[in-house]
Amino acid sequence: MDGTFELGPEDGRLLVRTGRSGLGRRAGHDLTIEATRWSAAVEAREPLDASSVEVTVEVEGLEVREGAGGVKPLTDQDRAEIVKNLRKVLDVRRYPRIVFASTAVGEDGVEGDLTIMGRVKPVRLAASRDGDRVRGGVTVEQSRWGIKPYSAFFGALRLADEVEIEFDVRLPA
Repeated sequence: MDGTFELGPEDGRLLVRTGRSGLGRRAGHDLTIEATRWSAAVEAREPLDASSVEVTVEVEGLEVREGAGGVKPLTDQDRAEIVKNLRKVLDVRRYPRIVFASTAVGEDGVEGDLTIMGRVKPVRLAASRDGDRVRGGVTVEQSRWGIKPYSAFFGALRLADEVEIEFDVRLPA
């Protein structure tokens, strides 16, 4: 499938999954956060290694979808507070976007540069194609980008450093 494609939220989902650590981890929630404002520019070529992809995520478009675990269910007020903290931690005013730009595309994955808060680090995303769908993901350590994982209760409850990013998108016919 050769061509240039523009993809966005109507074509699939981009999720961020967080975990908890620390002595107070039972009080917090494992979160599923969805990027509701993102775009992808895809150059699909044969051979596959001639392809490229660039994904841009608007930090303001990150929304809490689920909160698993915890001593009580996640409330709307909790969700709003989490989003507020997320935007503060990621310094959305200075760094409104997260960008992934591929450097190599292969049958089982994509290598590229992930830019978060102005810091660029190489990552390798697992990816597989099944018909018109591409699914995959990567686990990133926030501290690699200089992000101090959110903590509360004097550090007794902390967001785990590792965050899972997963995607499931439909390619145009």
